Amino acid sequence: MELALLYSGGKDSSLAALLLDAFYDVTLVTVHFGVTEDWTHARDAAAELGYAFETLELDREVAAAATARMVEDGYPRGGIQHVHEHALEAVCGLDFDAVADGTRRDDRVPSISRAQAQSLEDRHGVDYLSPLSGFGRGAVDRLVASHLDVETGPSEEIPKADYEGELRHLIAAEHGRAAVDEVFPDHVQSYVHGRR
Repeated sequence: MELALLYSGGKDSSLAALLLDAFYDVTLVTVHFGVTEDWTHARDAAAELGYAFETLELDREVAAAATARMVEDGYPRGGIQHVHEHALEAVCGLDFDAVADGTRRDDRVPSISRAQAQSLEDRHGVDYLSPLSGFGRGAVDRLVASHLDVETGPSEEIPKADYEGELRHLIAAEHGRAAVDEVFPDHVQSYVHGRR
């Protein structure tokens, strides 16, 4: 069976790929807005892990709505959730039997409720999987440490292809660099360089 996994090049989505690999033909799919070339980081990580890779460009109106919400809220949660839901909808429209993401049990965002998962499945005729939904941060970190070569550091310094990079770029272009710093708290990101 063919599965599309939303992929950022980070540890969570990479671990999700490893877990699903025994049961599906996994294709890693990076969703972007065509604003930057950040998606190439995910492509390179996918190649290091040995998985097929695709990109999918979302409508810029999705990004505009997300960044407007982030600036209004002063925090990224609502905007990231908005993009993730649109990304899943778009990937469900591709020719795959199943779609998945790397969300963990303790993630605040993005997250998909049981009702949202059932709706995706019913409307698109696919299976939705969240293989890390039973794993907390500690379990993920231990599995990643034993199976993946990972670089971690401050978000603005780590190569990544998640939604955040392009959304930061768009906020800076419209509202200035100070707005980016107001919206996004300091946090650590990860980037996978291959398997251990």
